[in-house]
Amino acid sequence: MTVTPLHDFLIPAFQTLPTSTNRSFSHSAPRASRVGAATIAVPPDVNLRLLDPPKRKGIITRVEPPKIIEIEGPLGKASIQLPPFVSYAIDEATRKASLSVLDRKARDQREMWGTTRSYLANHILGVSEGHTAILRMVGVGYRATIEPTAITVKPEYPGQQFVSLKVGYSHPIELGVPMGMKASTPLPTRILLEGINKEVVYSFAASIRRWRVPEPYKGKGIFVNEETIKLKAKKIK
Repeated sequence: MTVTPLHDFLIPAFQTLPTSTNRSFSHSAPRASRVGAATIAVPPDVNLRLLDPPKRKGIITRVEPPKIIEIEGPLGKASIQLPPFVSYAIDEATRKASLSVLDRKARDQREMWGTTRSYLANHILGVSEGHTAILRMVGVGYRATIEPTAITVKPEYPGQQFVSLKVGYSHPIELGVPMGMKASTPLPTRILLEGINKEVVYSFAASIRRWRVPEPYKGKGIFVNEETIKLKAKKIK
């Protein structure tokens, strides 16, 4: 009995497929993020101090308490907690700060490496130049004012200001400005938010935007910074 060899174009059909289902949609080689290893430029008027964690008397724990970096600049102070596996160093000659981790192969350490570096860079920029958010109000009769008092909201701290919105409701919307932030209205339809903490600034901007989310038919709403929306065709019944 003679065996007829297969033709070359039939060989791939009889080959067994790999059992692994993790197929990549890209042919490029995977590359890890290099955000954590990037250095951070520290302005001359910004000081960074590494504070030791406070010691608790009579409490024994196996978990190492996180260290704290205090950032001080012309606009104020900020602080950030470092995970136990993240180390901090600064070159005073070049004014460059850097972070490192104990094990670069550990996934959780790589993730927190880049996250901690981004937080530190945001705080350095916040205490030196500050973070801003500009809100645009688009709509007939939409406007905003900054008031020293409010009717529907109680102040959370002495001297707190309130953003009063008129965006089509039967009553004004009053929102208290978080501590450490400054709000102003260069135009009746513009709100300028300023602060040293980027997370607080954009969180407050999101709480204002929530009252009139931009809608896609007339393009009305509250827009943050360069936000735009693609208009849809009107529904014809």
